[in-house]
Amino acid sequence: MDTLTARPDGALASPASLRNAEPILRLLRAHLPKSGRVLEIAAGSGQHAVFFSGALPGLDWTPSDPSADARASIAAWAAEGGTDRLQPPLALDCLDETTWPADGFDAVVCINMVHISPWAATEGLMKLAERALPRPGGLLYLYGPYREAEVPLAPSNEAFDASLKSRDAAWGLRDRDAVVALARSHGLALTLRTEMPANNISLLFRRV
Repeated sequence: MDTLTARPDGALASPASLRNAEPILRLLRAHLPKSGRVLEIAAGSGQHAVFFSGALPGLDWTPSDPSADARASIAAWAAEGGTDRLQPPLALDCLDETTWPADGFDAVVCINMVHISPWAATEGLMKLAERALPRPGGLLYLYGPYREAEVPLAPSNEAFDASLKSRDAAWGLRDRDAVVALARSHGLALTLRTEMPANNISLLFRRV
């Protein structure tokens, strides 16, 4: 779990967001369309939203988070360094369909949520992505640590998994193949798996 520092303006500073922003940006820049609309799920502190929207000026970036504190942080970071392409944060909860936007998007980005939420949230995420990506080729991007049958689990990830489960028994590293199968059942096909720093991986799915 990341250690957040709160600033007087309500912004939350996430060291992990600063560390992984550049590697994630390189992948997003290679696979996102040059223009279009991106929906970020569980945007947390908002540092990623500000950074990515500034580095990818052709995209309208809409962050979201069910936490009021997170949305306040997103707004504070946006006030400090956001662009006019960064939209106000949505109070979107993957467990509550009434909070989901009706509009379509070209991409859905979800960083470090799948393992820090119940499995039902991942089920909701896939259902949401199916709805939010109406056109073939729409991108769903996932980032985080996973269990993979063909890859030995790193000791740091094993310890992280135990720590997550000690906080909430419904949390924990997910089996990658289970996530891929769930995505497939919602019309999303895995097109790329890429290793990332600190024993994380990126999974890219396309709407079919």
